Amino acid sequence: MTWAGVFPATTTKLAADGGVDLDATQAGLDRVITSGVSGVIVLPMLGENAALTQAERDAVVTAAKEVVAGRVPLISGLAELSTDDAAWAARNCQRLGAEGMMVFPSLAYRTDRRETVAWYKAIAAASDLPIMIYNNPIAYRVDVDVETLKSLSDVPQIVAVKEETGDVRRVTDLCNAFGDRFDIFCGVDDLLLESVALGVTGWVSGMTNAWPVQCVKLFDLARSGQFAEARRLYRILTPAFHLDTDVKLVQYIKLAEHLTYGASPAVRAPRLAIEGDELAHVEAVIRKTIADLEAFD
Repeated sequence: MTWAGVFPATTTKLAADGGVDLDATQAGLDRVITSGVSGVIVLPMLGENAALTQAERDAVVTAAKEVVAGRVPLISGLAELSTDDAAWAARNCQRLGAEGMMVFPSLAYRTDRRETVAWYKAIAAASDLPIMIYNNPIAYRVDVDVETLKSLSDVPQIVAVKEETGDVRRVTDLCNAFGDRFDIFCGVDDLLLESVALGVTGWVSGMTNAWPVQCVKLFDLARSGQFAEARRLYRILTPAFHLDTDVKLVQYIKLAEHLTYGASPAVRAPRLAIEGDELAHVEAVIRKTIADLEAFD
């Protein structure tokens, strides 16, 4: 598979009673695929991975495999507590038909560098699937930095990094240290244009769930060097992209999906639907983005 292009971190659609709505989840996947994305990631943090049962996670991957039907690569998030559970989950992802994994650090413990290296090596050894490292030290307090990656560079299954430190300088540091050894993906929606200018090969995007056509267009414009037009589109989308970096990004992005194409905004507890002034603010940002994109198009 080719690790390049727009890979939306897709939401898991829920019914009003909190159960997983597999039909709606498949419809959302089909919508982004037909809009031109290069791959899809199910069960990311945005997909409420940690809030689902194992049976529900298996059902999501199986349903995704059915609707994707080989049109683009299917990646599954892997977010576990213990190394043994993570190794089992890697084998399970392969059994279910995923073509790659986006692997979180341990959710139970803040690993140091030696432990982080051991974590990723154990998961890589458990299956044949290629791995994207999910590097979000802001949320998970573990930074897979240049020195850590040096200890993982000889692991062939580790092929990509979702770079979500929030420091765009990291892209250049990774390129200087490793050349093209790892495919580097922008993992922060509101750093996309800056990251492409510095050489990332792909984008793990949250707001692509709401605006897949426009996000693919933005990435393609930037990758082809058409920065003047890309900046115009980026400036329209950036207020909504800022919502992707908030702790409540799941609620915000699901609300954006609801307002753009009618998908359910339901989330699973402990997340709760936003309300009051917060709801009014987020809805205003999304509605303005919708209107500005209509005028741009």
